[in-house]
Amino acid sequence: MSAGIVNIRREARLEQGFEVYRLQSPRLEIAVVPELGARIISLKNLQTGREWMWHRKGKPRLFRNRLGDDFSQSPLVGADECLPTIAPCCVRNRQLPDHGEVWSAAWGVNAEAWEEGVLQTSVDLPISPFEFERTLTVQDSQVNLSYRLRNRGEVEESYLWALHPLLRLEPGDRLQLPATTRALLNGEAWIDAVDAVIPQGGCSKLFARPLAEGAVEVRNRDGGDRLRMEWDPAENDTLGLWLTRGGWHEHHHLAVEPTNGAPDALAVAARQGCCGIVPACSSRTWRVTLRVGP
Repeated sequence: MSAGIVNIRREARLEQGFEVYRLQSPRLEIAVVPELGARIISLKNLQTGREWMWHRKGKPRLFRNRLGDDFSQSPLVGADECLPTIAPCCVRNRQLPDHGEVWSAAWGVNAEAWEEGVLQTSVDLPISPFEFERTLTVQDSQVNLSYRLRNRGEVEESYLWALHPLLRLEPGDRLQLPATTRALLNGEAWIDAVDAVIPQGGCSKLFARPLAEGAVEVRNRDGGDRLRMEWDPAENDTLGLWLTRGGWHEHHHLAVEPTNGAPDALAVAARQGCCGIVPACSSRTWRVTLRVGP
C-alpha cells in the first residue's frame, strides 16, 4: 500500500505515555493518537503557523476514558469519531453511550501501511456489531480521510456517524457555507460571526439537511487562513454546526460536523428515517477531505 505522495514525513513517538502518529507535508502537519479513539489532536498549517484543533486552556492533556464515560470528561482536544450515535440512547436493547462507542476505544494500527506513509486505523465496536476503519493520507495541503463501516451481524443495522472536530476560534473567523446550505439554517445569526456572537444560552447546535453540496469552510477575514471540509452529500447528507461561547462548561470553540443524519440520538433519527443503514454482512464507505491554506 502506498500513498503515492512525495515529501511526506512520518513519525510515531511517545507523548504523555501514548503513541502519537504524525504526518507532515511542506504545508501541514497532522497528529493522531490511535489509542485514544484515533483522535486527531493537531492539525497545523505550517505556512501560517495556525493550529486548528482546540483544547482546554494550558497544555493538552491526554488520558484514557472508559466506555460509557461522559464526553465532557474526555481529553477534549481535537477531532473525535462518533459512531453509531452522538447522543446516548437505547437501540435494540443496546445502551449506546455518549458520543458513541469508538471515541473511548483503542484503535489498532496497520503497521505495513504506516511504513508506506499511510495511517490506517481500525476498531471493533464493543456493543454494536460493527467494524470501523479509517485510512488517513496527506498530500500537500490536503488530508484525505477514507472510511469503511462493516456490519458483522445477520440483520441490517442503523447508524449515525459524525466527524467531530473541536476548532480553535480566532478573531476574524467566518463560517463560509454554500448558499443552498445556508438556506436550510433559517437565518440563525451566530453562523455569520462565530468569533464574536454569543448564541442564546451560550451554546447552540444546528443541523442542515438534506445537503445539495458537501462543503464547509472556516476562513479568517484578516489573515486569510482557512480550513475547508469537502465530502459527497450522497454519502453524508447532513452538516452539524456546534458553537459554544462559554455556555458549555465555559468552553469556547466551534465544531463543523459532516454527518449522515439527525438529530444526535440514533434512536430518534432511525424512527424518522434520518440515519444510515448497513445491510447484514455488508459495508458502507465514504470519504472526507480537509484542506488548509491561506
